[in-house]
Amino acid sequence: MSLPAAWVDKIFEKLAVVYGRDFLGRWEGLDLNDVKSDWAHELSGLFRHPSAIAHALANLPDRAPTVVEFRKIARSAPDEKPLEIEHSPAGKERIAAELAKLAPVMKADAPQGKDYRAWARAIVDRHAAGDRITRTQLTMAREALRMAA
Repeated sequence: MSLPAAWVDKIFEKLAVVYGRDFLGRWEGLDLNDVKSDWAHELSGLFRHPSAIAHALANLPDRAPTVVEFRKIARSAPDEKPLEIEHSPAGKERIAAELAKLAPVMKADAPQGKDYRAWARAIVDRHAAGDRITRTQLTMAREALRMAA
């Protein structure tokens, strides 16, 4: 997929500001739209890596780059590291504290006497009666009822 025209326009704006006539004069006598189309095609692999384009714009050479030089700079961008989210399981105390916070809300929303685990009891009862229950259904029902596997 070619780079969007708006992206190429922004690249050209930046390069024109930095290099002035040295950049734009390179294509004197050519249709600038054809030149931009070529840049869009040559930079198409960067569509999914806008940070590589930002890297190239932040690390411009002393002379106005050709599309091949610009692409080479962009490809030299450091690999994008995915964001890392630290995860540690909540302890029993934390879980109990959070459930205690929810208790008033759950009581206020729940109709009196409503058994929200009835579905789980029905699955366990059906299994005990010999009905065919998938392992996943049975596991989830037992977990909801806090039963041992």
